[in-house]
Amino acid sequence: MTGLTAKGSATRQRIIEGAAGVIRELGLDAATLDEIRHATATSKSQLFHYFPDGRRQLLLAVAHYEADRVLADQQPHLSSLGTWAAWQRWRSAVIRRYRRQGRTCPLATLMTELRRQDPASQEVVNSLLLRWRTDLADGIRALQAQGQAAGVDADRHAGALIAAVQGGVAILLATGSSIDLEAALDHMLEPLRPVS
Repeated sequence: MTGLTAKGSATRQRIIEGAAGVIRELGLDAATLDEIRHATATSKSQLFHYFPDGRRQLLLAVAHYEADRVLADQQPHLSSLGTWAAWQRWRSAVIRRYRRQGRTCPLATLMTELRRQDPASQEVVNSLLLRWRTDLADGIRALQAQGQAAGVDADRHAGALIAAVQGGVAILLATGSSIDLEAALDHMLEPLRPVS
């Protein structure tokens, strides 16, 4: 939303973060606008001032916030994958993030509600995947600049790493166990391991 004052931007962000918290705690169905207003100490007029199109617009803003959290929870490791040790730290951060998240995935829930074929929701997912893939591919290229990971196609391998994470997370959501996520990451990281 453009044209907001600093205070207005802060209020809008507080509503988004509060709504995300309500969705995480109560689930999407129970996260009514009244529940969100109560949790964020926001009046109805304030809520509709920042989100004039109502619930869908707010949920889309929360989806952007949750997508940003996916990457933020991998920092500072994701932006500095120039060594094998950095890749190991990134792996640990990913495992921690999804273990902590447990058997719920707010972003997936929001995307289902917003319908994946909706152009606005597709933009959330496409932006997330592009940023994630770029950081991972840059990390692989940094290794290659040091003579490691020879023969690895950085862009394809970055995409496969994301697919491995997402597949492992899908199994974690179904079973509550991170074992397959860990195995998928270990398998995908093996070609990046320095040759001793």
